[in-house]
Amino acid sequence: MGALDHLSNMFDCSSGHSKLKKRKQLQTVDIKIKIDCEGCERKVRRSVEGMKGVTSVEITPKQHKLTVIGYVDPDKVVARVAHRTGKKAELWPYVPYDVVEHPYAQGTYDKKAPAGYVRNSYDPHVSHLARASSTEVRYTTAFSDENPTACVVM
Repeated sequence: MGALDHLSNMFDCSSGHSKLKKRKQLQTVDIKIKIDCEGCERKVRRSVEGMKGVTSVEITPKQHKLTVIGYVDPDKVVARVAHRTGKKAELWPYVPYDVVEHPYAQGTYDKKAPAGYVRNSYDPHVSHLARASSTEVRYTTAFSDENPTACVVM
């Protein structure tokens, strides 16, 4: 808050309560929505373009992805797209392949994901490898250089 804002708030003669609006930050909202044809693309674009605070809209039909940039609330954008188009819309659930430690682990790999992407999973139980408790992995890590308690017989 600047000095002028502070002074104007001090000498405010309004009805006793100040209505300070929280300013929204510029955000990029990625939404997954099924786009089959040009008509669907036009319908999705028109549903978002009229929103207050939207500065640009980008649609990638091959990935079924809608990108909205502006001073908007992500949940409100998803709700408006779903309501106006009648389609199922959700926040973009995918991250690039390189970001995830084990991209083929159960719960992370998704056949429907676009090329180079896997499902984003924050659940610590899901991200573990399914075979991490096998005896083969235990023997391999017992002689690993990265394991500080490894066998030093080598």
